[in-house]
Amino acid sequence: MGDLLGVAVLGAGHMGADHIRRLDRVISGARVAAVADPDGGRAEAAVTGLDEASAHTDVAAALDAPGVEAVLIASPGPAHEEALLAAFARGLPVLCEKPMVPDSAGALRVVEAEARLGRRLAQIGFMRRYDAEYRRLKALLDSGRLGRPLMLHCTHRNVSSPPGFTSAMLIDSSVSHEIDAARWLLGQEPTAVTVLRPGSSSGAPEGLADPQFVLFETDGGALVDVEVFVNCGFGYEVRCEAVCESGSARIGEEHSMVVTTRGSAREDVAQDYLVRFADAYDREVQAWVDATRRGRVTGPSAWDGYAASVVAEAGVEALHSGRRVAVEPAPRPELYPEAGR
Repeated sequence: MGDLLGVAVLGAGHMGADHIRRLDRVISGARVAAVADPDGGRAEAAVTGLDEASAHTDVAAALDAPGVEAVLIASPGPAHEEALLAAFARGLPVLCEKPMVPDSAGALRVVEAEARLGRRLAQIGFMRRYDAEYRRLKALLDSGRLGRPLMLHCTHRNVSSPPGFTSAMLIDSSVSHEIDAARWLLGQEPTAVTVLRPGSSSGAPEGLADPQFVLFETDGGALVDVEVFVNCGFGYEVRCEAVCESGSARIGEEHSMVVTTRGSAREDVAQDYLVRFADAYDREVQAWVDATRRGRVTGPSAWDGYAASVVAEAGVEALHSGRRVAVEPAPRPELYPEAGR
């Protein structure tokens, strides 16, 4: 491995472009060696100004490009399985944005492929585990100072949903972050999901069930509720409150700047996840690069990606059926640690 880890970035859209910027300008120890995007013009634009970085429209060509030692997948979710399996076949470590694979069957194929290798290659991009506030909450819950966690109250709001966003995507795209955060914070597995729907907001596109109220039960006896509202119109807000036997702790309200002038006070409200979680993304990618350069794989695993997919699928079924739906994952391979580790 060279002085700088050569990374192939798959996907040069909103998320991919931000990771290319991050690798080039923010973190240390890595460089962009190749970029792949089905839009050849976008791939070419993404490597402009990057020394020795090549542009491709084909994933395999990018993975086989000179200098590529690792892969960052930031393409749309349906393309992830093929890219992950191609990276595994080449023995390349991967940081894959969530959802790892949108459907649980495909996610399980990725888990099984990695398990056959007998070693981890994939880290999944649940960046909230790297957010300073979430890490403080995790440390507090792990310390036991507040006693046993009883409930987790979560809020997930977006300014607006992108074109083509569906009612199911509120759960399998947006709430998937809360699924992983709850598993990690509590060290417990969701066992059942119920979804309740108020009347849709007038700001939601026609036919979109927005907002939704998602309730998870866990194997440790805790309840996790998520208000997800992806067309709130005013800002990107993510909050979490843990209610325990001996106290509570709340995060997500202290990260913005408040400006006070004569007769008024104004608080900045982040408009998207790249602003709210900028530091978390920086820490996540830096940790991935540092571990990869040491020949290690850390962070959320392919099993964590699969677990989120299984719970999200149960949630989508609950949304459509109006019933409480049990979560029934496959057996966990020995390669992967328990939830919350």
